[in-house]
Amino acid sequence: MRCSESQDPADPSPMLQMQGICKRYGAVRANENINFSVTRGQIVGLLGENGSGKSTLMKILFGMVRPDGGTIRFKGQALSGHTPRDAIRAGIAMIHQHFMLVDAMTVAENVMLGWKKAGAWLHDRQVAEQIRSTSQEYGLDLDPDAMVGDLPFGKRQRLEIVKALLRGAELLVLDEPTSNLSPPEVTALLAVMRRIAGDSRSIIFITHKLAEVFRVCQEVTVLRDGKNAGRCSTEGTTRAELARMMVGREFGLATPRVEMGSGAEVLEVTTITLKDSSGLKLLDEITFSVREGEILALAGVDGNGQTELVEVLAGLQAASSGRIALHGRDLTKTDVTQRLRAGLAYIPVDRATTSLVPGMTIAENLGLRDFAEPPLRRGLRLNHPAFYSRAVSRISEFGIRADGPGATVDTLSGGNQQKIVVAREIGRKPRVLIAFQATWGLDPGATRFVIDQILALRNSGGAVLYLSSDLEELLGIGDRIGVIANGRLVGIVPREKANPAEIGLLMAGGGLLPAALEINEDLG
Repeated sequence: MRCSESQDPADPSPMLQMQGICKRYGAVRANENINFSVTRGQIVGLLGENGSGKSTLMKILFGMVRPDGGTIRFKGQALSGHTPRDAIRAGIAMIHQHFMLVDAMTVAENVMLGWKKAGAWLHDRQVAEQIRSTSQEYGLDLDPDAMVGDLPFGKRQRLEIVKALLRGAELLVLDEPTSNLSPPEVTALLAVMRRIAGDSRSIIFITHKLAEVFRVCQEVTVLRDGKNAGRCSTEGTTRAELARMMVGREFGLATPRVEMGSGAEVLEVTTITLKDSSGLKLLDEITFSVREGEILALAGVDGNGQTELVEVLAGLQAASSGRIALHGRDLTKTDVTQRLRAGLAYIPVDRATTSLVPGMTIAENLGLRDFAEPPLRRGLRLNHPAFYSRAVSRISEFGIRADGPGATVDTLSGGNQQKIVVAREIGRKPRVLIAFQATWGLDPGATRFVIDQILALRNSGGAVLYLSSDLEELLGIGDRIGVIANGRLVGIVPREKANPAEIGLLMAGGGLLPAALEINEDLG
């Protein structure tokens, strides 16, 4: 079956059938007459740009949002006016990007929370045995007695899946489930998804990673601007066709990769160590440098020290020991403002809580770094016309889709919010840019835009430290590739010598492989 850009046809006997779903927020049509169906035992990809209507559609399915129109039938029964609790009872589970877990409790205790069956007659030992049995059946490898706070990201995700399965979920909605996983963990999760589907359950797989769609999905539904853009089997389409359906246009040429000579060292990091209050090393003597016209790409999965490293470099945490220098100037003891003035820029991982102030306007967010400096400041007052003028220029230069500088950030899609962050940081023409998961949760179009901007900065002589868990992206953007695991910089290797399989294993904590011995010779 080739892709059809007509609306989703009705299946003869679907597990889930959503027809004519409509939802409006003021003048914005989040969902407009959307049809969507899932057959039992099927993994269906749900794709679309940020702001295309995917989240709204799934929130309607799960009972978090009331639709303005349309019908939902699940296993032949109508769902109308239902709550999330009703959806769970019906057999629908939604696993969000941000997990609903209590770190201070064990795996078993988290499973029991809110589970009426456990509270009524199942005891701790019985729940633990069910967790072991389900884990073994689906290859989830969970210890019921483990403390959730000690679990890596991948196992917390598995816990959410076990919770859903034990509650009888027959349809699982997985929202960007691979965004913080290492390549081996991604492979393991996709295998788990296949086992779940093989057990006559179904999965809705929301993702922007098209390669994973082709590895695990039988069918794909694409939304664009709140409407159906098409539906097709994965066997009958290509990445390029899906990307075109998502954005409604062909992708232009990427920013050309200019071969740069070996420039001067700009950022020098020497034996940086960070300890927590108990003396545990979160960062263990990390040493590297970044040169002019270079992107040093560091791979690593959540919880291995990436957050601590970027916060130490940005001045948000003080290192326990070590040295940070920019163009020979010691910045180790300086604050955030002094580092900004020295030419450092920083794109944090979480645009919603760290990078932006959602209730403020685009103009105000674009001026957050420089509001105390001319021209944004005039004497003791803010120069509001200068804020407005800068915002107009940046909105045009960086292609931000908004009603104007006065629009609040919380009214924009995730992709346009990230464009504001990129415009603010790269628009300052920094000497060094630290970019942490800069494309996290972005659709292919927005991802391409962010990477193009970073490559353009590098091509103009800027130095970039780029941290991500997306190995394919790192190998495409980095001049040198490194790995952070367990708070240590395992090694750095030139791009042409990078072995994806070995790097993926190192990201998963696989220790030093033979190739990594050569990598360590290139440290710093």
